[in-house]
Amino acid sequence: MIPPQEASARRREIEDKLKQEEETLSFIRDSLEKSDQLTKNMVSILSSFESRLMKLENSIIPVHKQTENLQRLQENVEKTLSCLDHVISYYHVASDTEKIIREGPTGRLEEYLGSMAKIQKAVEYFQDNSPDSPELNKVKLLFERGKESLESEFRSLMTRHSKVVSPVLILDLISGEDDLEVQEEVPLEHLPESVLQDVIRISRWLVEYGRNQDFMNVYYQIRSSQLDRSIKGLKEHFRKSNSSSGVPYSPAVPNKRKDTPTKKPVKRPGHEHDFRVKHLSEALNDKHGPLAGRDDMLDVETDAYIHCVSAFVKLAQSEYQLLMDVIPEHHQKKTFDSLIQDALDGLMLEGENIVAAARKAIIRHDFSAVLTVFPILRHLKQTKPEFDQVLQGTAASTKNKLPSLITSMETVGAKALEDFADNIKNDPDKEYNMPKDGTVHELTSNAILFLQQLLDFQETAGAMLASQETSSSATSYSSEFSKRLLSTYICKVLGNLQLNLLSKSKVYEDPALSAIFLHNNYNYILKALEKSELIQLVAVTQKTAERSYREHIEQQIQTYQRSWLKVTDYIAEKNLPVFQPGVKLRDKERQVIKERFKGFNDGLEELCKIQKAWAIPDTEQRDKIRQAQKNIVKETYGAFLHRYGSVPFTKNPEKYIKYRVEQVGDMIDRLFDTSA
Repeated sequence: MIPPQEASARRREIEDKLKQEEETLSFIRDSLEKSDQLTKNMVSILSSFESRLMKLENSIIPVHKQTENLQRLQENVEKTLSCLDHVISYYHVASDTEKIIREGPTGRLEEYLGSMAKIQKAVEYFQDNSPDSPELNKVKLLFERGKESLESEFRSLMTRHSKVVSPVLILDLISGEDDLEVQEEVPLEHLPESVLQDVIRISRWLVEYGRNQDFMNVYYQIRSSQLDRSIKGLKEHFRKSNSSSGVPYSPAVPNKRKDTPTKKPVKRPGHEHDFRVKHLSEALNDKHGPLAGRDDMLDVETDAYIHCVSAFVKLAQSEYQLLMDVIPEHHQKKTFDSLIQDALDGLMLEGENIVAAARKAIIRHDFSAVLTVFPILRHLKQTKPEFDQVLQGTAASTKNKLPSLITSMETVGAKALEDFADNIKNDPDKEYNMPKDGTVHELTSNAILFLQQLLDFQETAGAMLASQETSSSATSYSSEFSKRLLSTYICKVLGNLQLNLLSKSKVYEDPALSAIFLHNNYNYILKALEKSELIQLVAVTQKTAERSYREHIEQQIQTYQRSWLKVTDYIAEKNLPVFQPGVKLRDKERQVIKERFKGFNDGLEELCKIQKAWAIPDTEQRDKIRQAQKNIVKETYGAFLHRYGSVPFTKNPEKYIKYRVEQVGDMIDRLFDTSA
């Protein structure tokens, strides 16, 4: 049971808590009432605001639509005014640009092209919108006049600023291709840079807007003329330089025996090649005086032509570089083909003239003139790869011109080689043309000089011979095949020469002089072969040629020595009388000894007199033959003199014993010496 005090306290606590809860509840009720009131007020405000917004919207939307329509109308008006201004401007184009067009583009190309652009737009506008308008005809005429002025300006710029390339500059360009110190090639400036840019702009405008290709014809005609004149100027330069100190750099001059291009500039005249050609020209022609100048002219013409071929390649390459900037790509090859025709045709015509002249020279047996074909043909073949590269894309007829010329030159060269061999074989045995002293015949020196000349053109000459072969293997002949053909040809010439010399030697009545003649010629041939590469070429197909010539030479020496038998036979022991020492000689024996002395003396004097006028140009061979003969005669005469010099076969011994042994040797030492 709870005590009364605690119960009373508990009741009060509960009452206090209840009172507190009632107060809280009362506060919540008040708050809810206030919240409801606020909500009602907010709803009322929002309802009022919504009502006002609806009224505002109903008022503003019509105004907005009206404003939007007004803005659209304003924009349309502005656009219309702008279009009117633009259209009106087309009607003023003619008057605005007429003065500029009339004065032309010279010196103000930029402004001029701007005016032409305006005129073109006006033309397009009137064509689209008012094709019957008189303004269309006006701007059309103005456009055509402007286009003609641009075409005229193009022609004027090309004509005024296209200059002939000087010969000195061309020669530097040619010689520079082999200069190892030159790192990069400096292109020729055919047109000043500012002019070139104007030409390019006009060209592009004419193609794009002018719808005109006539300017391409103007371009190639002007540039073709400059190219042709440049090459002709170089040729004229060579002619004028003929009497001066020489022409710098000559591709015709071989520094090596093989067909390899020179690597350093070579000055002429005075080089070994020209000396041999000139010497050979005089020898083969057997003509001097007025024709000597002709031979010099041939050399100049040959060098000039070779230089012109190289110049054409370099200048054509340069022209194509220039053309690529000016002419549209799809017209470049055709325009270039037309551009180079005059210069190329000139070169080919001159080449064909050289071939024709060579053919006539062959008929005349003037083989010096044919020699011009060899350096030219070699240079054409060396230059052909560059030629082919330059002519890429040109017409087939253009590409075939050089191969056709090369074929013609190979044919005429092969004909010359064949005719020369036949000429050596068939050269007549003219008695008046034979050397009276038995020295080397002109035919021999001519033949050797010609063969030596071929050394500078081994591959060229071999290719000439190979080009005439009809066998299937010749269609793709190798250098070894060509070398064998050339070796065979040289052996043929030497064989023909040997046969002709044998025939010519029979003209001499004296067998000894005939032997000396053959000896001199064989020895000359052998020495010439040994001093040059001819012996190596001959050995390709004839290994024993050198030994064969030595045997021939020795055989002729022996034949010559037999001429002394009629002298030594008089005093040979087998023909002498036998007698006993101390026994008096019979008259018959004394007479025999006298006849032997007299026969020896007369024979010795006669042979020395005759053979002193003969010639052996080779000092070594001359001394060898003299010494051998001297040994034989001195030995025989010494034995005879020792045996009969003290025999009393006559009262006048000085009449028969005219010479001491040493005197006989001295007499023989003076053989083959016209000055003795």
